[in-house]
Amino acid sequence: MLKRTVTAILFSVLSTSAMADYPDKPIEIIVGYSAGGGTDVLARTLAKHLQQELGDDASIVIKNQPGAGGQIGFTSVAAAKPDGYTLGTFNLPAALALTYDRHAAYNTESFDYLANVVHDPNTIVVSQDSPYKTLDELLQAARENSSGLSVGLSSLGGNDHFSALLMEDAADVHFNLIPFEGASMARTALLGGHVAAGTMALSQTIGFEDELRVLAVLDDKRSSLARNIPTAKEQGYDVEMGSYRGFVAPADLPTDIKSKLMTAFSRLSENPDFRQELAKQGNLPDITTGDEYQQLATEQSDIAKALWESHAWK
Repeated sequence: MLKRTVTAILFSVLSTSAMADYPDKPIEIIVGYSAGGGTDVLARTLAKHLQQELGDDASIVIKNQPGAGGQIGFTSVAAAKPDGYTLGTFNLPAALALTYDRHAAYNTESFDYLANVVHDPNTIVVSQDSPYKTLDELLQAARENSSGLSVGLSSLGGNDHFSALLMEDAADVHFNLIPFEGASMARTALLGGHVAAGTMALSQTIGFEDELRVLAVLDDKRSSLARNIPTAKEQGYDVEMGSYRGFVAPADLPTDIKSKLMTAFSRLSENPDFRQELAKQGNLPDITTGDEYQQLATEQSDIAKALWESHAWK
């Protein structure tokens, strides 16, 4: 009995010591998308600043595992050992929408939710040479078009798609939705006149002001990056949707490690260099950690489920 008690105490001391030394080897962040995309750029930007917050010995490496709309990367994170050395990017609502339109080896309970970092609201956008100057003009044209006004989007089952569906419902119109392989291709189609309008994240319109006309931002308030652009709510359409980009770990992280990671993420919100780099990418920090982030994930999952049940896209 005494031997077992001593062993338990020794194990506890060693475990506590190990967590106090965390991290003592490189942390890997799995990105479920290709290098150079918005999520990858965010991960690489964040990594160098998160290293500093975790301490002088911290090292973070990025591992891209693209494929299946991010599903390969999300699955790898869910299946990893919960020791704090494997983290992953997590895109809402897309990551959890994937659990409704196909078989997925993870769900909302498969992760520890460390921090959402960016909320990138969607927009309704047309080209600068479009005849539609306002959101109401675009929606009126959609009402008058029996075959549906063509709207380009990056893919089905993500924030672009959901933005279009929610706007259809709010305005009682019908769109002819045309998915492309990524936001850049959808934007190219819009600029080329192949679609009448598009929906894409606000960051994907930054730098294209001379070519694109943003008619509405789908958020609860105007963005400081586009103060002159009204929200859909201001124009009478209660629609909010965007891309939440954050970071998760496999479920059941040791409490001390999870706490240390969340504290490091929280500090980034006040890091001026990090904020400046995000602004150059067309984003602002919107850092939510722990239980609050998990609640956000649950809410986004519920939205995806409801849209799947009412507008199944596969």
